[in-house]
Formats: sequence, structure tokens, C-alpha cells
Amino acid sequence: MTNTAIFLQQIVNGVSLGSVYALLALGFTLVYGILELINFAHFSVFMVGAFIALIVLQAFGLQGQSTILHGAPLVFTLLIALAVTMVASGALGVLIERYTLRPMRNVKGPMAMITTIGVSYILFNLVLLATNAQALNFPDPMPQANYHIAGVVIRLKEILIWVVSLVLMVGLNLFVKRTKLGKAMRAVAQDPEAARMMGVDVDTVVMIAFFAGSALAGAAGMIFGLYYNFAQYSIGYTAGLRAFTAAVLGGIGNVPGAMLGGLVIGLIETMGSQYIAARWADVIIFSILIATLVFRPAGLLGMLAPNRS
Repeated sequence: MTNTAIFLQQIVNGVSLGSVYALLALGFTLVYGILELINFAHFSVFMVGAFIALIVLQAFGLQGQSTILHGAPLVFTLLIALAVTMVASGALGVLIERYTLRPMRNVKGPMAMITTIGVSYILFNLVLLATNAQALNFPDPMPQANYHIAGVVIRLKEILIWVVSLVLMVGLNLFVKRTKLGKAMRAVAQDPEAARMMGVDVDTVVMIAFFAGSALAGAAGMIFGLYYNFAQYSIGYTAGLRAFTAAVLGGIGNVPGAMLGGLVIGLIETMGSQYIAARWADVIIFSILIATLVFRPAGLLGMLAPNRS
């Protein structure tokens, strides 16, 4: 491959990886925008989502990469797996909010954030014990179709990742900006007490935010499994930290910022691995996180606002 082709190939890889980070970063953004809470349990919801998708695909009789589907059966299988994964992951997010975070909503200090760390470790260890710390082969029913454009190889699974991620991200953006529930979410994010006095059910809005964010994390987990063909108990940690960095980089609490941040982090990771060294990827990414917090705390698209009184 020529240098230009290698550069373009890494852009393709970076956009695919960044799409996963963007979906995951949106969950951090939704929860922080409403509660000003960093939900570290989001890491493990992503990981659990990957295993839910694996179980659903195996329920269709798919094992590893031995069974290939085409046409309507492929579309139907993937849509059902995606829907079940998103609903189950969303329900997990609701349970986390309802039974571990809602009772602590009026408790001052970092206790709620520490609670999310505890929940994350519970989910982490449950999956660790259930899988005996083994990496499981993720079913991949997609045909190995490759498209060659200007020396760049684009696989069918990458096109699927782009389409699914774009639909989910645009759909969330339209939901937040155009629907009544989306307006209620923005009102609660600005001033929950004023929103409550105007008749907004704050508990319902928070629950919807957790459901939507966790559902997107589940979708990201399924996409991750299809892209890398494995699921393991530890995948949430690395991907979650990078998605959190993406949310901060884009402007945590800002939906378009989370999308942009995810793509930027994905591109930085692939370009850094190609032109510097893969072992330097984390150094580069977290150096960018520190620089963002120091020089632009609001992120690329965020705006500084006065603290709530």
C-alpha cells in the first residue's frame, strides 16, 4: 500500500472505532447533563451489552464465524439482536438508577459517583465469574465482502457500523431537540427545581436518560463484538475510559460534542498506532484529556456556565 492508501485506511479504521466511542460517550453525556454525575457503571453496561448480544446471536444458532447469512435473514437477525441488546442494556441502566442512585440523589459530595464505581465492579466480577475470565468468540454472520476504493479496503461490517452509529446518533440528537421528552430533559439539565415546578416529572426524565444512555452503550457493545469478534469481561475498562475522554474532549453534557469527541479519539488512536506505536496510544489520548481540562475545560463544543445556586 502507498503512504496515501495507508493514511486513508487508518481514517476508515479510526471512524469505525470512533463510532463505538461516540455511542458510549453519549451515555456519559446524557447522565452528566442532567445529574452532573459521572456514571462509571456505564463502563460495565457496555461490557454486559456485548455479552447480551453474543447470547442473542447464539440463540439464533450462530457460533463463531462458521455460519454466514445473507439478505433478509442477515438483516432480521442483526436487527433483533440489536433491539434486544439495547432494551436489555437500557433496562439494566434503569435498575442501576432506580435502586442505587435515586436514594442518594440528595446526598451531597462524591457518594453517588463512588456508588457507580461499586456497581461497575459488581457487574465486572459477575461476568468474570460467569465466563471464567475467558474471551468468548463473538458470532459474526456477516459475509466477508470487501470494497476497494483508491487502494483502501472497506469491509461490509464497517459500513454496517457507520450506518447503525449514524442512525442512533442522529436519532438521539433529534429526540433531545425535537420531542417533548427531549425538551423536558434539557429543562431538567438547566434547572431541575424550576422544571419540577413547571410540571416536569424529574424522576421519569432521569430514568429515560439512563435508559437511553445504557441502550446506546449496549449497541456499542454489540458493534464492538462484531468488529473485533470477541467479548471479554475487561473490554469495558479500556473502551469506557476512552469514551469518557471523548465526552470530556467534546464537552461533557453536549450531545454533538460527544459524537465529535468519539470520532476524534478513534482517529487519534489509529493514527498514533500507525505512525508512532500502539503502546503510545493511551499516553497520547490521556495527554489530550489533561490538556483539554487545563486549557479548555468546557471541551471543543461545550460552554462554561455558572454553577447552580
